[in-house]
Amino acid sequence: METGSISKASENGPTDNDGPLEKKRPEKATMLQQDIGLLSGISLIVGTMIGSGIFISPKSVLLYSGAVGPCLLIWAACGVLATMGALCYAELGTMITKSGAEYSYLMEAFGSVVAYLYSWTTVMVLKPSSFAIITLSFAEYASAPFYPDCTPPLVVIKCLSAAAIIIITGVNCLSVKLASYVQNFFTGAKLIIIIIIVVAGIVLMAQGKTENMSNAFEGSATSFGAIGLAFYNGLWAYDGWNQLNFITEELKNPYRNLPLAIVIGIPLVTVCYVFVNIAYFTVMTPSELLSSSAVAVTFGDRVLYPVAWIVPLFVAFSTFGSANGSCFTAGRLSYVAGREGHMVKILSYISLKRYTPLPALLFNGILAIFYIMPADINTLINYFSFAQWAFYGLTTLALIVMRFTRKDLDRPVKVPIVIAGIVTLVSCYLVLAPIIDKPEWEYLYCTIFIFSGLILYFPLVYKKANWARKIMRPITMHLQLLMEVVPSEKTE
Repeated sequence: METGSISKASENGPTDNDGPLEKKRPEKATMLQQDIGLLSGISLIVGTMIGSGIFISPKSVLLYSGAVGPCLLIWAACGVLATMGALCYAELGTMITKSGAEYSYLMEAFGSVVAYLYSWTTVMVLKPSSFAIITLSFAEYASAPFYPDCTPPLVVIKCLSAAAIIIITGVNCLSVKLASYVQNFFTGAKLIIIIIIVVAGIVLMAQGKTENMSNAFEGSATSFGAIGLAFYNGLWAYDGWNQLNFITEELKNPYRNLPLAIVIGIPLVTVCYVFVNIAYFTVMTPSELLSSSAVAVTFGDRVLYPVAWIVPLFVAFSTFGSANGSCFTAGRLSYVAGREGHMVKILSYISLKRYTPLPALLFNGILAIFYIMPADINTLINYFSFAQWAFYGLTTLALIVMRFTRKDLDRPVKVPIVIAGIVTLVSCYLVLAPIIDKPEWEYLYCTIFIFSGLILYFPLVYKKANWARKIMRPITMHLQLLMEVVPSEKTE
């Protein structure tokens, strides 16, 4: 615990004369509670994966793959890859039952420096930029019905996005259970719109609307980098398959529920994605799909005309739910990194009344609002995927390394090591292929940013500089009083 922080006892005040009130409400330990069951776990995976990607990325996957056939194959292959990656994470999550996902596994396998670089990059850039991207997509779809003949003004989209970030962060700060109920509700809503699109596509195919899928492989892309970028954008839609590992400490019976939620959730999403894309091609030619500003809305206008308004409404629900899941897990990473001393200690503190990582959630929300400012979502997606897949590859490599260096660890789930090898190799391909095919400055900027974390690591984390502690001590105490948060209790 950081010197100068206010303990729970001093916050609660005297307890000698509480009398019968103390008996009525037994006190919980001030730590994150195990409130997440199997259904909520599945909802978190499915709800975070099915967000904006399937409604935005179809254009980018088709653009880079070049034809309908490769496009559908890439969507299916992305599902297989996400499932393989998630199975590796199931082994890691049941072997190391700490929240924080990649952070905890990299710490165990490679030590403090690699884990710190991951937390630095993810807490400062990847998580808040992902939150921003999803809320921008929400704002785009939520505002579309009010501007039927034109694109919504940028200022409207950004203001709506900021409002969504504030509301979602507020919900997550209030209660873990409330955030779970919100996630379950919006997961149900997004499955409804997926079912509507898929059923409409099946009916149209039964009526013979298959001309857009004839000569499906004509004009296929053969470029090494183009296929890599197609995978980037497809895997953006699948991103979220690792979300449950961020909250392992809050799962009820993680040894059972973590692998079970993965095995149920990810194949379900894969089937939905492939059938949704087939449905799109029953009513749109490849060129029409590429020219559409909102693919799902165009589909609704052509197929569900009297009630076409339900598509942007339910897509907005879908992206809102995905943003809620992203916010939920992002707070846990900041919390764990703060607990390990890799971020400021205040981020590891828990709300005394709500049992939520309030400072970590607020920090992520504030950063996300800053990331709303860049306008181009596709550039953000490519930037995000480059760094994220580098860490995915390192994490599956950690699984392979620990098979030899940590044989003593219990492994309730054990995947074939070849699966981890495949995911590691594919991760390397996804990182290197676009750089080799078309070098761009943004990749260099990303790499420089990742390693720039070392400038702070050595004086503040490794050396634990006294001047930094003197600066942070009064700031931490004032923020504690303002937010009513205390250090998490350790229970063994």
